[in-house]
Amino acid sequence: MTTATIDLKKLGTKLAKAKTALILEYPFVGTIALNLPFEFDENIPTAATNGKRIKFNPEFVDSLTDEEVKFLVAHECFHPMLEHNFRRGNRAPRKWNMAADYVINKLLVDEGIGRMPRMGLLDNNIYNAGHGTSEGIYNILPEQPEDGSSGAGEPGGPLDDCEDGEGSPAEQQQLQAEWKVKVAQAAQAAKMMGKMSANMQRLVNEVLQPKVDWREVLQRFLVKARNDSRSFARFNRRFIAQGMYLPSVNGEAMGEVLFAVDCSGSIDQHTINQFAAEVTKVKEDLMPERIHVMYFDSEVSHVESYEPHDDLDIKPHGGGGTDFAPVFAKIIELGINPVAIVFLTDLCCNSFGDQPDAPVLWVTTDADKAPFGEIVEMVD
Repeated sequence: MTTATIDLKKLGTKLAKAKTALILEYPFVGTIALNLPFEFDENIPTAATNGKRIKFNPEFVDSLTDEEVKFLVAHECFHPMLEHNFRRGNRAPRKWNMAADYVINKLLVDEGIGRMPRMGLLDNNIYNAGHGTSEGIYNILPEQPEDGSSGAGEPGGPLDDCEDGEGSPAEQQQLQAEWKVKVAQAAQAAKMMGKMSANMQRLVNEVLQPKVDWREVLQRFLVKARNDSRSFARFNRRFIAQGMYLPSVNGEAMGEVLFAVDCSGSIDQHTINQFAAEVTKVKEDLMPERIHVMYFDSEVSHVESYEPHDDLDIKPHGGGGTDFAPVFAKIIELGINPVAIVFLTDLCCNSFGDQPDAPVLWVTTDADKAPFGEIVEMVD
């Protein structure tokens, strides 16, 4: 059957029926769907959304049952609801789309909304291994062929095309803020009808008060440190032979990074192993000139330094109380000039010491307050 022989009016009724069913059965999702314009587009494989409207391929919709169309409509609503259209960043589009689909499909199947079309991506092992987040799942998925097509509807590919939001970064931030309002209003409408499930309420809480992935924060923190490290502490070697001592330019090799590991006994081996895996990833992805690993409790007990081609070996040393001041003192004593300092700690200490010149990130397992630096909670 070709698009020319499909009754678009009949298909429009099919979509309207799905929207009505969502409003009556799952008013939280239905209210969201009610506020998103629908349109047909035969140039896309299945469906697509950019957070402002939803497009459907007529032939694809015609091939689905009513329950599958209900699932598809809900699926499209969840992309902008979970901000998938606005936070892809530099990630590969198809792989990001797939990661987002694993999250959405799991949520919809668990909630019993419609019936997932046969090509939908659903795998509990992948969902759990990626900690139930699109970013976490993206990191464990294999690389995908990025040939310019979304791969939507293909075996092993995403169900639809999750398009990037339109407009400038400021306009996208505004759209994100508007989506939070929509989510809050839809949740309120569902509660008034007595049809807000516990799973959807948890989802709403996460959307309105999101928990960040500490691994993502660590990567962003260090990428920013690399880009901000234009400093005479690292001369541009290309001009030294000419007697010109110029600062390194943004985007060149990253300077030295220091990781400080709290060995007071409050940080278990599992947590240290997770942290070590991310330090290894930093080494491979950002290639710092040198990585220093400093182990401490109430004093610095051990220091290891690694060149770019060295293998990392991170294991705890020490086991007393906790004091951060000796770490900063040891940095000065050893003449280390880091562009960034990252702590793994529970933040329970006797002294923080003086704020260093380099930016500090506290990856914490417990407390959430420090007199300086950025804090991120380490959660599985």
